[in-house]
Amino acid sequence: MKEKPITTLFMLESLDGKISSGNSDDLDVDKDWCRIVGVKEGLYQYYEIEATTDFYSLNTGRVMAKIGVNEKSDYHDKITCRFIIIDNKPHLNAKGIDYICHLVDKLILVTTNKNHVAYSLQEKYDNLDILFYDTLNLNSLLEDMKKIYNAEAITIQSGGTLNSKFLRDNLIDYVNIVIAPLLVGGKDTSTLIDGESIISSNELSKLKALKLIECKELKNSYIQLKYKVIK
Repeated sequence: MKEKPITTLFMLESLDGKISSGNSDDLDVDKDWCRIVGVKEGLYQYYEIEATTDFYSLNTGRVMAKIGVNEKSDYHDKITCRFIIIDNKPHLNAKGIDYICHLVDKLILVTTNKNHVAYSLQEKYDNLDILFYDTLNLNSLLEDMKKIYNAEAITIQSGGTLNSKFLRDNLIDYVNIVIAPLLVGGKDTSTLIDGESIISSNELSKLKALKLIECKELKNSYIQLKYKVIK
């Protein structure tokens, strides 16, 4: 078996497990929850914890587009982090890639799209790498992150569908969740783990039991939960 980095699923969610405000790309936790009385007061704690996560952070182009990187032009000081962004459609445009390259130590763009706009930008940014796959295999991606970049640990912060693929492929080692004091609702609103449901008891092995490592009460009715995935 080839070596892979240790992975931690790190997310902010509502008490009912929602990681978005609703079923629309116009709605986003970062943009919306800071406007809700009773939630906005303690939201800063999530970002403080996020700043302490792994050097490698994995996300998707769709999530990046939702938080507005394609429209941002106000550069900030670089953060000590490397972004692994999976983007096939693409959701990121040239402006979004420019913003991320100015923000992080390195952008590793993972795609199955041979015509992704990132290819035209490789000579412009010396901290932009592209990993192309004919078909995305998350196990192979993690193995390559270890082999090519010597990544020891990766924080996963993707959407519910991709989180599900990591779960079903048994590729999540730890879970670190910050729970906001909020109920969102909506059967079509993204949750921590979405994807296809199991349909028979023969698939119960796809469910992953957890061992609680830490339960911390934060300020303003927020809670942080840390688990190890039992394999």
